[in-house]
Amino acid sequence: MKKVLVLGANGQIARIVEDRILKEQSDVELTLFLRNSSRLSELSTNKNVTLVDGDINDFEAVNNAMKDQDVVYISFVDHDGSNTMTKNVVKAMKENGVERVIESSLLGLYNEVPGEYGRWNYSMVKGGLDAAINADKLLEESGLTYTTLRFPWLNDRDEVKYAITHKDEQYLGVSGSRQSMADVIVKIIADPDYLKNDSVGIADADTQGEDRPVY
Repeated sequence: MKKVLVLGANGQIARIVEDRILKEQSDVELTLFLRNSSRLSELSTNKNVTLVDGDINDFEAVNNAMKDQDVVYISFVDHDGSNTMTKNVVKAMKENGVERVIESSLLGLYNEVPGEYGRWNYSMVKGGLDAAINADKLLEESGLTYTTLRFPWLNDRDEVKYAITHKDEQYLGVSGSRQSMADVIVKIIADPDYLKNDSVGIADADTQGEDRPVY
């Protein structure tokens, strides 16, 4: 069995990922880490699920949950100026011999979003941008096999529709569905070599040219 640790398991995208994994990948066991596990009580009897109460800023809690895992998915964006969350995950992974990590982030890490939308996005995210940039650097320099997911402004459209851009490419699109973001994560869990050691942008290419998010 492949073991996957989801940190922040009650997030909207995380919930979609968990539902799909349990339906589509019977060879995966999920460890779902969140502050209040009762929020996922409907999964408590699932034989492929272990619920863990914990705070990602608590290293010992993260370290205990990390044991015997194969893949780690961080559903939070690290906005903390000290990057405690990312540092805790990297340290716990190294101590437990876990190699594969997927971290949520945001668009604009590399000034890769053009035009008026890029200017607007920067004005909205600049408060947490330095922390997100540093989290991405911590992963890149960690020696772990990582993927940074640069999410766009999200919507709840009932669709899986996206284009992927890489670190050295201009971001394509301004918005995308949470289902689309989850689809990329599900694919990485199925094939951990997919998008490894990369920072990727994900968005609906048809929203390219808009100057505000598309809901």
